[in-house]
Amino acid sequence: MTLVTLFVVTSAFAQRDWSKVEVKATLVSGSVYMLTGLGGNIGVSVGDDGIVVIDDQYAPLAPKIEAAMKGITDKPVRFIINTHYHGDHTGGNEYFGQKGTIVAHDNVRKRLESGTTFAGVATPPAPKAALPIVTFNDSLTIHLNGEDVKAVHMPPGHTDGDSVIWFSKSNVVHMGDDFWVGIFPRIDLENGGSVKGMITAVEKVIATVPDDAKVIPGHGTLSDKAGLRKFLDMLKGATAAVEKGIKRHKTLDQLKAEKVLAPWDVEWGQSFIKADAFIETLYKSLKPGS
Repeated sequence: MTLVTLFVVTSAFAQRDWSKVEVKATLVSGSVYMLTGLGGNIGVSVGDDGIVVIDDQYAPLAPKIEAAMKGITDKPVRFIINTHYHGDHTGGNEYFGQKGTIVAHDNVRKRLESGTTFAGVATPPAPKAALPIVTFNDSLTIHLNGEDVKAVHMPPGHTDGDSVIWFSKSNVVHMGDDFWVGIFPRIDLENGGSVKGMITAVEKVIATVPDDAKVIPGHGTLSDKAGLRKFLDMLKGATAAVEKGIKRHKTLDQLKAEKVLAPWDVEWGQSFIKADAFIETLYKSLKPGS
């Protein structure tokens, strides 16, 4: 991405009218709520012991997120768990980190602490107050409100620091950006992501999650195990279509021109990730050295 394009992206973020963003809370099941606003979906576990927050969207929305939680309970925020490092999931860390303990996979802290580049856009290191102060390698469980909130590191899919969050008593799973509803997913190839890893992660969750569980996606509407299967079918089908083209020595431009993702475009390609962009992601993920 050129400096001009980076300036345009940065300016668009700075000029956004955050006052028009509405943060809404929806009861999912048991003690778990889903908050929507702008950015990744937020999971909230509430009870007498306090609040566990999963992801926190963008920094300017933090007061609205807090107000939405106060509409549910007056208990304090105790823990904030990041499903991965991207700013639409960790932007509120500095704000909420003053109220509770930030928890994440080791690679989330590493990415936030050092700064990153994703899709050609450079992100500077996060301030100290925004960094996770408790990190884990494989899994970690928080026992609060009579709920077992378990964060499990997944194979590198969306990034190399992805975690899926299980609320065992409430029968809810927060997938972070390893699951998108009705949207082609973004895959952060520069920071360890891969489509094959995302497929493996979704397969692992499907093999474990109860049939009647509620599933919170990183982006899109509240879903379930059937929605996860539909997402997996799309991932596998789209991957196979691009792999077939690669084996036939097709170029990226040829695959775009041939509209190889047409079978999935109407259902998955009408949001902010278009078919051509996902073809390019798949091509780069599947073709070494591309």
